Amino acid sequence: MGFMKRFRRQKSPKNKDFFPRNDYHSVAAYHGPDCTPRLNDKILRRIFEEVCPHSMDESLDSSEDSGNEGCMTCDMRDLAHCALVKRQWYSVAAGLLYKSIRIDAVHYCELEEVYAAERRRKSRGGDEIDPPTTRLLQLCRTVRDNHYIGQRVRFLKLPYMTRESCKADLARTVSVLPNLEYVDLPDGFYNGDSTCHTLRQELQARCPHIRKMKYNEGAEKSLETLLQGFWQELRVIEINRIQIEPTVLRRVLGQLPWLSEVSFSEVAWLNDSVLQPVPGIPEFPPLDTIKLRKVKNLTAQGLAQYLSHPVSRDTLRTLKIKDCPSLTVPALHIVLQMATNLRTLEFTATVSASLPIEPIPPMTSRSLHTLNYEVISSSSHQMYPPADSYYQYLTTSLMSGSLPALRKLFVRDPSFPESLTLAPPVRPFADSPHHTPRGFNQPLEVFSKGMDELDWIFTSIIPADAYTGRRGSLSGGRPVSSYSAHKGLGPQWGGEARKSVVVPNGFGGFLAVPADDDRPRSAGHLGPSHHRGFSNDSTGGVRASFMSQVGRDKRSSRADLWR
Repeated sequence: MGFMKRFRRQKSPKNKDFFPRNDYHSVAAYHGPDCTPRLNDKILRRIFEEVCPHSMDESLDSSEDSGNEGCMTCDMRDLAHCALVKRQWYSVAAGLLYKSIRIDAVHYCELEEVYAAERRRKSRGGDEIDPPTTRLLQLCRTVRDNHYIGQRVRFLKLPYMTRESCKADLARTVSVLPNLEYVDLPDGFYNGDSTCHTLRQELQARCPHIRKMKYNEGAEKSLETLLQGFWQELRVIEINRIQIEPTVLRRVLGQLPWLSEVSFSEVAWLNDSVLQPVPGIPEFPPLDTIKLRKVKNLTAQGLAQYLSHPVSRDTLRTLKIKDCPSLTVPALHIVLQMATNLRTLEFTATVSASLPIEPIPPMTSRSLHTLNYEVISSSSHQMYPPADSYYQYLTTSLMSGSLPALRKLFVRDPSFPESLTLAPPVRPFADSPHHTPRGFNQPLEVFSKGMDELDWIFTSIIPADAYTGRRGSLSGGRPVSSYSAHKGLGPQWGGEARKSVVVPNGFGGFLAVPADDDRPRSAGHLGPSHHRGFSNDSTGGVRASFMSQVGRDKRSSRADLWR
C-alpha cells in the first residue's frame, strides 16, 4: 500500500495563503475598474489590427509574395483568443479573423521546433501529419457549417504544395465564399488543366467578385469565357504566351469595366495595331498599369499613339518594360513625352551595342516619381561595356533638369552615383543673367547594385540652391547611405557598412562625404551603443550582455564589434 500512495494525486492545501508566494515570478495584476467597455468598435478594430497585422492584407499577390514580418500563424491565434474574451470583442475580432485568411506551412517562430517534435511523435504509428492541409480542412468545415463566416472571407492565401495537392478541398471551400476577391490557385488552373475543371466551375458560379486572374499557354478557351459575363469585377489580368486573335482580346477587355492592370508576356502577336482604334471593335481600355515582358513587335510609336487619347494618357500611372527589343532606350523619350501622368517607369534590358553617336533628346517628364533603369551588358568581359553609354545618357538627362519630379532611382551600376560627382563645374559668379547652372533641383535617392550583389546600395543626394550656389542644407542630420566604402575610401567612411552621403560642392557639381554618425570610434571613447552592448553588470557579465544585443544591434564595422 505504501508503494501505491506515490501514484495518488496530491491534494491542494486548504489554506493557500499559508504558502509564501514568489513575488519575483508573479505577474502584476490590475485590480481597478474595467475600462474596456468604454472602447468603441473603431478603437477595438485598430487594436486588433496591431495584434494580427496580416488580417489587413488586401493585396492581390500570392502567399509567397505577400508575407509580413513575424509569425502570422501565432498572430491569428492571438486574434482568435481576443474574440473569445468578451461578447463585445467577438464581432470586431471575427470580422478581421476571417477577412484575409492565410495558411502557412510552418510557424515563423521558435514554436515550430516544438510542434514539429510533437507531430513526429504522433505520426510514428500512422501517416505523417501535414499542418497546412489539416488547417484547410478545418477552414472548409467551419465555413460550410457557418455561412455568416463564409460571407466574411475576401482573401484566401495558401502554400504552393497545399493548393497543388488539395484541389478538391479547395473547390469545396470556395463554393461557400460568395464575397471572395482573391485566392491562390494551382498552376493547372491557369493553363486549362482538366484536373482543375471542378474548381473552375465552382469559382465561376459561386465567386463573382474575383479581382485577379492569370491566363497561361493553353487557357485560350478559359479567356474567351469572360465574354459570357464571368468575373466582371476583374482588376488585374496576366496574359502569358496565349495564342488568341487580337479582335477577341479587345472584346474580352471591353467586357471588364473595372480593369486597371494588364500584363503581357511572350506574346508575339501583340503589335501596334492592337492598341489602335478600329471601328466596330471596343477600343483598348485605359489602364493604370501596363506590364510588357519579351514583347517583340510593340514599338514606342504604338504606345505613343495609344497615349494620344486623353483618357488613356490621364489614366496611365505605371509602365513596366522588360526585354522588349522594339522598345529601346532611344525611344523612351517619346513615351515619356506622351505619358503626362506617369508616376513609375521600370525599364529592364540587356544590350550588346552602345548607343548611336547621334544626339538623343533627354528623357523628359514632369510627373515621373520613380525610375527603375536596369541596363545590363550582354558580356561582362568587354573593355568598354555597352551599358556605360546608356547610363551616360541617363546622367545627361538628370543633369539637364528634365526630370524635376524624380525622387527615387534604381540602377544596375554600382558606380553610377559616383558619375554624378563628375559633373563639369559651373562658375560661382556668372556674369550672364541668363546663365543656368547644371545640377539637380530636387532631392534624389539612388539605389544601385552590380550583377554580383544582392542588396541595393543607397545613396542620398542633397540638392543645392541652383541660383546662389550654396551648399545644400543638412539640418536634421545627414541622410545615411551605403555607397562607395568598397571603393577603398578608408575606415572613416563607415567600414563595411558602406555609408556615405553626396552633397553639392557649391560650384554646380557634387561631393561625397563620410557619414558622421557611422565613423569608427576609438577604444577610449565608446558611444552609448557600446555601453549598451558591453555593460559589465553583476547579472550577466560582459558576454551575457553582448549576446543579448547581438541579435538586435548591428555594429558599423568589425573594429566596433570587438571593442
